[in-house]
Amino acid sequence: MSKRDIIFYLHIHQPFRVQPYTVFDIGENQNYFLGHEERTDNEAIFHKVAKKSYYPMIALLKKLIATYPNFALNLSVSGLFLEQCEQWDTELLKELQGLIATGRVEVLAETYHHTLSFFYSRFEFEKQVYMHREAIEKYFGKTPRYFRNTELAYNNDLANWVEEAGYKGVLAEGWDPVLGWKSPHYLYRPRTANDIILFMKDYHLSDDLAFRYSDRTWNEWPLTPAKYRSWIEKLPEEEKLINLFMDFETFGEHQWSDTGIFDFFEDFAGGWCEDGNSFLTLDEAANAYEPVGTIDMPYIVTWADNERDLSAWTGNPMQRTAIEGVYALENEILRCGDDQLIRDWRALQTSDHYYYMCTKWFTDGSVHAYFSPYSSPYDGYLYVMNALRDIRYRLYALKRRGID
Repeated sequence: MSKRDIIFYLHIHQPFRVQPYTVFDIGENQNYFLGHEERTDNEAIFHKVAKKSYYPMIALLKKLIATYPNFALNLSVSGLFLEQCEQWDTELLKELQGLIATGRVEVLAETYHHTLSFFYSRFEFEKQVYMHREAIEKYFGKTPRYFRNTELAYNNDLANWVEEAGYKGVLAEGWDPVLGWKSPHYLYRPRTANDIILFMKDYHLSDDLAFRYSDRTWNEWPLTPAKYRSWIEKLPEEEKLINLFMDFETFGEHQWSDTGIFDFFEDFAGGWCEDGNSFLTLDEAANAYEPVGTIDMPYIVTWADNERDLSAWTGNPMQRTAIEGVYALENEILRCGDDQLIRDWRALQTSDHYYYMCTKWFTDGSVHAYFSPYSSPYDGYLYVMNALRDIRYRLYALKRRGID
């Protein structure tokens, strides 16, 4: 069996969830993100996920890097997650810094606030990418060379921006309707860009771990390292590059420790490396492989739900009203001169808020319900809209003070 390489990419993010914010809080309470209930207590959730996922997975990744010179990973970290580390767990931040300091981790660029701003405000998008780059340089001493947009949302326009911004490559979903007869197991170039590299996620193999691993109704359960390896080995001989992209929280939070997910990954990764295969950084892959063709993606593709579009965040009138209402305030907000108000407005852009408002109740409904801190999508909508009304109230108060 010829040797193959894996690009293993993980994304770390925690939002500041909006608390149950009622109409009676407007004008009285500006703590939109200070949760009073278990499912909206951001600090408690952060510590829970840190214990279940971040600490054990960072430890495992360090172990693999120390054991296997041919193991590496690729990582993106939202600015909001770094803020939460600073506020609530600086030791976790040190552990993450230690992981990246091994030199076997490619750190990617993205939006600081984990937003869909590229599709609503190019100015705001570029500001948040700049803020994120500053944070990555501050905490990790790295300047990102590759770009990952929020929720892997990608189209030709984004590719053009990524190239103009000077990045070497960008990540996207290897969605069948886009790829057609092509395979995600190669490097490509965007059709509308000349120099950057397009890395396409193998969503079948990625989602086997991210979503199906512990599902006892899945016809492939239980998934073992040997079975997973066999699926890769059955691929055509010429397909050498396997792109596994998923949330960091897959390990320990989405798939709990008692499912065996940590042992699974350690055994799989160890066996893979011992047999002479490698895990590569994006840059190593870019240097080892040549693009074999182009990919045309004129419409937006994401890594969410069966549709793989923006409908998980903008598919119903509630979602569209809320997200459009937030961006409609951009000019007034950025002119107001109130740093806290600007920070709160940006935190309301976080894509998670709109994901919680999704009303899909078929194949993807259980996934949305699992991630949502609210009893219904309508609660999520009301709380965000009430917070937005208070943002407007604060803007009005600033203007009144200026008039007076």
